[in-house]
Amino acid sequence: MKLFECQHCGQLLYFENTRCESCERRLGYLSARETVTALEPDGDRWRAVIAPGGRYRFCANAEHETCNWLIEEGRADVYCEACRHNRTIPDLSPPENLARWRKIELAKHRLFYTILKLRLPLVTRNEDADGLAFDFLSSREGSHGPATPVMTGHANGLITINLAEADDVEREKQRKEMGEPYRALLGHFRHEIAHYFWDRLIANSPSIGEFRAVFGDERDDYAEALRRHYANGAPADWPEQFVSTYASAHPWEDFAETWAHYLHMVDTLETARSFGLSVRPRVSNGSELATNINFDAYNAGIDVLIEAWLPLTFAVNSINRSMGIPDLYPFFLSPNVILKLTFIHEQIHAHARRGVPSGGLEAIVARLRQNVPNAG
Repeated sequence: MKLFECQHCGQLLYFENTRCESCERRLGYLSARETVTALEPDGDRWRAVIAPGGRYRFCANAEHETCNWLIEEGRADVYCEACRHNRTIPDLSPPENLARWRKIELAKHRLFYTILKLRLPLVTRNEDADGLAFDFLSSREGSHGPATPVMTGHANGLITINLAEADDVEREKQRKEMGEPYRALLGHFRHEIAHYFWDRLIANSPSIGEFRAVFGDERDDYAEALRRHYANGAPADWPEQFVSTYASAHPWEDFAETWAHYLHMVDTLETARSFGLSVRPRVSNGSELATNINFDAYNAGIDVLIEAWLPLTFAVNSINRSMGIPDLYPFFLSPNVILKLTFIHEQIHAHARRGVPSGGLEAIVARLRQNVPNAG
């Protein structure tokens, strides 16, 4: 994600800020400009400093302090581009549910920043029976029995997120029980929305044959594949074939896990560029891990992304280890995983009609096979 600043005083801002800590101006996110803007009151509406010709109001979910996105006056929508996909919000009577929902919305809005910037197709349930929708639910006590379990997952465009995932203690407990090196709300959103985009971009498309050549045949019984995975675990050679153990369960999950990592990459690399980051290791072979992140990650070729991602993640993992905390990116991108990332990159850019060439894949694979240091 890029950096934002207050147009009135120049204060550095976070994407989620609602008020400038320096000049105390009200702030809102204007998705049409992909920026957080300082605001001027205008009756019951707001004028954006960055776009003074228009008048705006906040998304209805601003009432709950779960959204800071703006809606242009004259539009009939009550909710913004991100919140209009909510089908069910949690019961807000328990105080902890509102706090957890706010964390969920923070992650969801960061997801939508990326999805909108990639110009991926988004339709609501009102526009299409299989359109994108979210249910944010908590396990609740039934009148005649124990709590009703809520499973995070995707089904025909509907993404369900268990509210417990916003509880840091519960999420860490689940991460350890599942043997996962990484578990985050934003990661859940990036994984689950991949299933939605598989339906939109890959299923019944001319790309289905290429998908099966890269990821495997998704017609393999999904329920049985999951049963085998949980009974037997991942194959011994999974690091050579998959980005995670769960990716080995079924081609759909392989696609979703790899898609999530692609979104990790473009968003993180945009942030690194915004901070002007470069990596120049001061060791004898440091040139192999040198990079200058001075490119637009949303419009770069996959070779450019990978060549910058490897040095950046090695550097930040080293910094984390200096603080005695786990690696920020505890994964290794094998040549086969890079091939899968390339497929996803090309599908996304083909949809957006940008014509960005991938190029250079063979060179990247060759360098990886020369044992470039990784997070292991």
